This record gives sequence, structure tokens and C-alpha cells, in this order.
Amino acid sequence: MTERKPPGLPFESWVDRQIREATERGAFEGLPGAGKPLRGETAPYDEMWWVKEKMRREGVSYLPPTLALRKEADDDYAAALRSGSEEEVRRRIAALNEKLRRAVLDGLPGPSVSFAQYDVERVVEEWRRDP
Repeated sequence: MTERKPPGLPFESWVDRQIREATERGAFEGLPGAGKPLRGETAPYDEMWWVKEKMRREGVSYLPPTLALRKEADDDYAAALRSGSEEEVRRRIAALNEKLRRAVLDGLPGPSVSFAQYDVERVVEEWRRDP
């Protein structure tokens, strides 16, 4: 719809006319979801619903820096346990511990999350038990 509202015509009348003309042209027929209830109609109101929906459609996610690092640390820990050698486990955990140390020193914004460093020897023992 590129037509502008004519001067002097009330906005509501102009909108009603646009809808009526589109209905007469059949512009609303065969639309996806026609006749189905609106999705989320029974969900509690969330003022950020449109942002969340846009992010879902675009495949985008966001975590505050502290939570993103906690997730990254969990993923790195799991990757270390899947390592092919003890040397690789030690290298991965040392890198992870350095990343966590820097985060504590830098003071990342976001909710409070534990950034305790991993005991390399304990992780190596766990890796040996579950090859």
C-alpha cells in the first residue's frame, strides 16, 4: 500500500476504505493461518513479545556477557572431556581457566555467575575414567 492518506479525510475513514477495497480485491483470501487462532493468544502479556518473535524468526539469540561466557565455559569443558589425548585436555582446560580469569578481572556485565577455575588434574582424571 503506497497510497497516502488524502488531506482532510479522517484517518479512520481512510483505513476503513483501504481494508474494504483490499477485501473486495480478495487480498485477504488464502493467507497462511486463515481461520486459525492467533498464536500466543492465551500466553501472559509480555511487552517484549515482538522483539523475541523477531529474534526467533531471524535465528538470533542474545545472552548477557556473563551468561554467554558461562555457556561457552560449559561447552569448552565438554569439548575437553571429548579430547583425544591428555595433552589436549590439559591445553583446553588451561585455555578455559585463562578465559575465566580474564573475565573475573574485566568484570563482565550481566547477572552474577560463578567463574571458578577448573582443577586440571580433576578434569584429567574424569577424562581418564570416561574415554
